[in-house]
Amino acid sequence: MQTTSEPLPSPKVDKLRNSRLVRLEALGKVYTEAGQHRTVLDDVNEAFYEREFVCLLGKSGSGKSTLLNLISGIDAPSNGHVFIREGDGEVAITALNEHERTLFRRRHIGIVFQFFNLIPMLTVLENVTLPLELAKRSDERPRAIALLEQVGLGDRLNTYPDKLSGGEQQRVSIARALVHDPLLLLADEPTGNLDSENGEVVLSLLLEMSRNAGKVLLIATHAPEIARRADRVLHIVDGKLV
Repeated sequence: MQTTSEPLPSPKVDKLRNSRLVRLEALGKVYTEAGQHRTVLDDVNEAFYEREFVCLLGKSGSGKSTLLNLISGIDAPSNGHVFIREGDGEVAITALNEHERTLFRRRHIGIVFQFFNLIPMLTVLENVTLPLELAKRSDERPRAIALLEQVGLGDRLNTYPDKLSGGEQQRVSIARALVHDPLLLLADEPTGNLDSENGEVVLSLLLEMSRNAGKVLLIATHAPEIARRADRVLHIVDGKLV
């Protein structure tokens, strides 16, 4: 398996060179703690392409979640830029203000969290349609139902999250992350709170649904079994992608 921070020079990715969806340019993040500066990410340069599954490995605290937060616009970098394709061009989301980044994320980015982040007082269907409501796209409710059927939960639309198993809750979160048809799907330890059987189901769903729709799937994990399924594996070591 190839582990390089440069775009993978394989025939598969060569075909995708004209289908770049995300570009990172000299991206860096420095935190100040108790008057001390701590560099988490330093001069990160990378690109991601349609239908590509990239696994991001690194020990706890290495910066995996930080990188996902910068790519999604949840957090702002200390330096550098994140460019994401929109239409025929690309947008530097790092040049947007917080409100603009939120709106951009609602249009183009889906996120799957380790601990599901479902809203307990909403039903399964209401959780999945929430991104559509926020984006004022409630007319696309049939898409939410279709996605829930695709992840095997078409008969649980009116169930509340606390009545679901962990694997079922994560399947709901996958449907929610995809309901607004994002370009980019980010997953932060998506199987870390599941047993091996449910973890395999969730990973297979993420791969199938992202590739079929031509999306980038970027998973941050410490699980080698996930890395073995990836097109590329990037390691964060001392703030660098290697």
